[in-house]
Formats: sequence, structure tokens, C-alpha cells
Amino acid sequence: MIERVTPMEVYQQLLGHYGEQGWWPADTAFEMMVGAILTQNTSWTNVEKALHNLREAEVLDVQGLATCHKESLEKWLRPAGFFRQKSQRLLELCHFYLERGGIEGMRRWPMKSLRARLLDVHGVGPETADSILLYGIEKPIFVVDSYTKRTFHRLGILPETISEYDAVQHFFQQRISSTLVVYKELHALIVTHAKAHCRSKPQCHDCPLLKHCVYGLKAQAGDDVG
Repeated sequence: MIERVTPMEVYQQLLGHYGEQGWWPADTAFEMMVGAILTQNTSWTNVEKALHNLREAEVLDVQGLATCHKESLEKWLRPAGFFRQKSQRLLELCHFYLERGGIEGMRRWPMKSLRARLLDVHGVGPETADSILLYGIEKPIFVVDSYTKRTFHRLGILPETISEYDAVQHFFQQRISSTLVVYKELHALIVTHAKAHCRSKPQCHDCPLLKHCVYGLKAQAGDDVG
């Protein structure tokens, strides 16, 4: 028999199982924003290599990136893939950052207006914008990614009919305590859990959420879960 849970109860169980994640892994808010751009379509391991290159070159700050040579920047970003696109996106992010008065200037903006401006930056989509808002600028907003949809669809909490970014975000923001700490930790915990258990080919046998999971319990019973 499946034990139904709410999204907040899932948060509490994941937190109890994995502990605090302390995301985002960055020394400064600006570095976090750079990481959010670089992690598009690549692994965090590759992002760390690119960040290391920028750090070694002493350009991992807005002035350094905004004034470095394009060819050098592309070379440093090569480990993160799509290095030409990402170099251009980082330069546009630098201009946005400077025009808005840096982190402190951006924190004074209403979240809705700032989010709209971020989405106008070439290469910044909803997930990247919301990651920057949450972890860099510290605005309480729920970040949606493929791990979120996969995990909560399988749990049977998020209806299969809800899949578009804004609709998924609205679903969770109506059901989760809208505090900065909860939003930060829950997103990080979902990523950790999805990598450990809720993979494309799930590892259900010792999953901490198995007793709540429609997909996992069907799989254990030997049913065809698609």
C-alpha cells in the first residue's frame, strides 16, 4: 500500500536522509551566476574545470570577464562545452550585472521585474534565471528542472498533465513553504536524490522514498510501468 505524502513531507524526508546540501557551490554570488551559465548542457565536473581555468587566469569576476580577450575566454571555457556560445552568454551576463548595479543593485529590484529582465539576456532560460535569482540574488523562487519533474511524476504527486515549466513551478509554489532556505535546499536535495536513485533507469531497491512512489512500487510488484 502506497503511503501518500505532500511535497513538504518529501522535503523533510529527503533532508533527513541526505542532510543539508549547502548549495550553490560557489565562493561569490557572481561566481554562482557564471556557474549557472556554464552548467547548461554539461556536467558539473566539466563546469568545475572551466571555473578552475578562470580562477587560475584571475578573471573570475565581472571586470575580469568583461574585459578579457574573446579567444582566451573561449579557451578557458572549452571543458564546459559549447564554449563559443557560453563565452558570449557570459559577456552578456556581465553587461546585465553591471547595468543593474551588481548583486546589491539587483536585490533591490522586485523579483518579477528582475526575472523578466534576466530572461531577456540571450541564452538565459527559466531554469537558469530562477537558479540565479534563488542562489545568487537570494530571491525565494522554486527552480524546476528535469529531475524535479521526473521524481514527482514517479511519486504520483505531480500530475502527468503538468509538464510546462511555469505550470510545474506554480504547482510547487502553491504547496511548499515559500522561504529561501526551503527552496534552496529542496532543489539541491532533488538533484542529489535523482542522481542517487531517481535516474533515467531508477535505482528503487533502497530508495528513501520508495514507500511513497507509485512508479517504484509498481516496478517492485513486477508491473509494466512503461
